[in-house]
Amino acid sequence: MRVLILSATTGGGHMAAANALKEYILSKDPDSVIEIADTLEYVSPLLNKAVTGGYVYLVRNQPKMYGSIYNNADKSDTTVNKTIDITTSTLRNKLRPLLDDFKPDIIVSTHAFAAEMVTSLRSHINFEIPIISIVTDFAVHQAYISEGIDAYIVSSREMVSDAVSRGLDRVRIYPYGIPVKQGFYHPIDRKAAFESEGLDESVPTILIMAGSFGVTDVLKIYHKIVQSPVDFQVIVITGKNEKLYNTFDSYLRKITINNTLLEYKEMMKASKPVKPVKPQKAAKAKPVKPKPSSTSKHMKPAKPTKLLYYTDQVQKYMHMSDLIVTKPGGLTVTESIASELPMAIFKAIPGQEEQNADFLVGKNMAVRLKKDATCTKTITELIGNKEKLEEMKTAIRSFSKGNSAANIYLLMQELIERYKDKA
Repeated sequence: MRVLILSATTGGGHMAAANALKEYILSKDPDSVIEIADTLEYVSPLLNKAVTGGYVYLVRNQPKMYGSIYNNADKSDTTVNKTIDITTSTLRNKLRPLLDDFKPDIIVSTHAFAAEMVTSLRSHINFEIPIISIVTDFAVHQAYISEGIDAYIVSSREMVSDAVSRGLDRVRIYPYGIPVKQGFYHPIDRKAAFESEGLDESVPTILIMAGSFGVTDVLKIYHKIVQSPVDFQVIVITGKNEKLYNTFDSYLRKITINNTLLEYKEMMKASKPVKPVKPQKAAKAKPVKPKPSSTSKHMKPAKPTKLLYYTDQVQKYMHMSDLIVTKPGGLTVTESIASELPMAIFKAIPGQEEQNADFLVGKNMAVRLKKDATCTKTITELIGNKEKLEEMKTAIRSFSKGNSAANIYLLMQELIERYKDKA
């Protein structure tokens, strides 16, 4: 099987889904030839830089503006969509050499722009190759809708209904979910994992996936979370955000130093010999003003915390955890679902992340965290309530689609055979 996967680097989820699908196909058929193409970079490095750079700038600095553009593009007849149509029709022919050279048996897209471009090319030169489009979020967007798609992969039955309401044929829509690496579906040896990481298996564990939070945001939320009186430990993964890692590392070191100094002072105070006091005449007692607690001045709230930079073992840390604090990106959400891990969602970007958050909270697979003092309360009520966490896990199990990549692989084989029969 020769598989061409068209993706893009606007956000990490599109490429990750492509790589997860590739990994699965090769595990079942090592003789398959699979190529993953960064579609925008292939047709126009300048366009790729503008789109990916613009995306990063907007979501970090102007999230409301990004949300407005996203929602505007979700309508069939808008300036944004017309611009996308013009751009894809202009650049579609630059994609043709890739198809001519690679000669795929099937094309899979994990990005809306890639799907739009390849279907525009098909309408222009009418090639006989099946095309699958994987929607990498938990809500359908107009940008994914295209006449030339043979099969749509979506994450829920609600998305099937939404897609049908937008004019798509129900038989072309498959609620298989977003493909993730196989490790997320398989339990781990928890005892060995906790021992190797120097953590306590008997203590609840909160995982913070923090790479896209921003330095100030993640420190604030961590500080609020660890003020909870409930015992737990924390794993923080900063991804390739070097500034965040270094700042967080410095922050944790200061907490450790302050706590160590305070413990030392208390120890020395307790061990200091007391001089005998000569008996004196009773004096009239004077009211004594309470001194401020040294703990409130010097001691910062802390929980056992393991800080990690980029790691390819996210599945292990998810399986070790009882709760994940994260932004609701499509990939991280799907990995959490595959790991049966309840979610606490923080700072959803207006647009697809906000839609993802609404869906997850509505299905009791996640709760929302706010920046204010309710953050501490929410974590305390959740991590200290095993019944509530188990309810959320049950909701996740009932929603989980099982192995998405396996179902997509079978569908790919079916579509290839269908096209051969038509030839």
